[in-house]
Amino acid sequence: MQMLSQVTCLVACLIAHLISVTPAVAASQDPSRITSVTVGGDRDYPPYEFLDKDGQPSGYNVELTRAIANVMGMKVTFHLGGWSEMREALQSGKIDVLQGMSYSEERAAEVDFSLPHAVVNHAVFARRDSPNINSMTELAGKSVAVHRSGIMHDYLVKSGFDGRLILTDTPADAMRQLAAGTTDYAVVAIVPGMYLIRELKLTNLIPVVRNVATHRYCYAVDKGNTELISRFNEGLAILKKTGQYGEIYNKWLGVLEPQHVDLRTIAKYAAVVVVPLFLLLSGFALWSRTLHGQVALRTADLTREIAERKNAEEELRLNQQQLVQADKLAALGVLVSGVAHEINNPTGLILLDLPILKRAHADTARILQQHFEAEGDFTIGGLPYSEMREEIPRILGEMQEGAQRIKRIVNDLKDFARRDDLAGKTGLDLNSVVRTALRLVDPTIREATNHLRVDYAVGLPPVRGNDQRIEQVVVNLILNACQALPDKERGISITSRFNQSTSSVLLIVRDEGVGIAAEHISRLTDPFFTTKRESGGTGLGLSVSDGIVRDHGGQLNFDSSPGAGTTVTLSLPAAHKEQTT
Repeated sequence: MQMLSQVTCLVACLIAHLISVTPAVAASQDPSRITSVTVGGDRDYPPYEFLDKDGQPSGYNVELTRAIANVMGMKVTFHLGGWSEMREALQSGKIDVLQGMSYSEERAAEVDFSLPHAVVNHAVFARRDSPNINSMTELAGKSVAVHRSGIMHDYLVKSGFDGRLILTDTPADAMRQLAAGTTDYAVVAIVPGMYLIRELKLTNLIPVVRNVATHRYCYAVDKGNTELISRFNEGLAILKKTGQYGEIYNKWLGVLEPQHVDLRTIAKYAAVVVVPLFLLLSGFALWSRTLHGQVALRTADLTREIAERKNAEEELRLNQQQLVQADKLAALGVLVSGVAHEINNPTGLILLDLPILKRAHADTARILQQHFEAEGDFTIGGLPYSEMREEIPRILGEMQEGAQRIKRIVNDLKDFARRDDLAGKTGLDLNSVVRTALRLVDPTIREATNHLRVDYAVGLPPVRGNDQRIEQVVVNLILNACQALPDKERGISITSRFNQSTSSVLLIVRDEGVGIAAEHISRLTDPFFTTKRESGGTGLGLSVSDGIVRDHGGQLNFDSSPGAGTTVTLSLPAAHKEQTT
């Protein structure tokens, strides 16, 4: 009996082992036979999945599915359509898998879900002028737009929502209806909602209640298709291990989701920054206390000398400031000669009215589109509506950009003419100064030449100085180059670069003008010396510019000969890192 019992036990163990091994073997072999998969999804659920402007599948879900198919050796075919249509296609076997479906217990009875590859948070959106709400319960009695057959449609129906549901084919339709005022609120996933506000320019919409519901976002297959869902789970695990999943997620969703900083990260950075800063300040305090006694002994002797030097420096600064301002006013007279006196008034009206026109067009676009879909193409402004619906937003945008450019130019002229009494020195980008100067002298350049070439060096280190004064020097050099050209076919080239051997930033202005006689080169920076006295030259421009450059530790070099043009090189020392802070 004892032997029979042992044999019976051994047979039972073998049977149990075979039962446990057989599914594992099947799972390891059968899924590998899946080589071609038809994947369905929503055609209008950006940025998760949508059809791009060329009608091709795009978005986070599509790129993730392609990556899984690649690592698992499967060929994938995409079929994007309406969401309710895709759910029916999965049940009827027209597609093998849905690439983005929010999990719920009710849906789990109909389909099998993969491990979640994202978490979808839903929010309540409203117009900026709508009454403020703080929870879903305050939607009672209101009209709410929601995506038909979406998870929030299921959720609101299940919870017995006491209000009027307006079902739309896409989340974009829900947001458009809300923007147009045909519904009180809309419940849409927060990431697609923010994406649609940005892409459709629905500037009157904002999220008023965030995270009203959170759902796991998964792949879904027909009930019982465990082999296919295991393939997607395995592929997703591989992508997470290799880091490719994180790259795809950050590309499509990372820039739209709010960034959360945990307490551990805050504590880590606080330890890295605060502790060394405390030690550094303690050291400075000790050093300062040691020097305090020595400084006190010398302060009395130096007070009188410092006061006298300050008075002399202040008098010199005031005299130089008057000279600088006189030259700026002379240059400004040339710059603003072609600018209308009241240019800001019409520009302000344009900038004020254009946003109203853009909002009016956005409000009427839906009505025009409905008429187009119902009645066919029609003319608007002498052109087919099918063309004008794309052209009108572009034209309005270009008008607004042009008006803003006029405003920037006028503001640059005002900044240039404004007296910079403080003249503080900070770290500045020479390329940026050159761009501002070019905007100021743009009318003069266009009148002087048809050939201007500008070459900005990449990665140019900053220089320490006053941007208005360096800008004055650059403007003066460009104006001199324009005045040297005999006709508009002669050109001007402006180049910035870094001289590593001298640790200096260079700006080279070359003109193809009449040139300068050799005997005049050495006198170019002398006060009141000019070769253009008959055309109104004061002889102060290069003299003042040279003084400004020397005050910044730089120099001006001239290379010219009659008939061969002139090259002026402005050299400024590159700022050390501690000087730019």
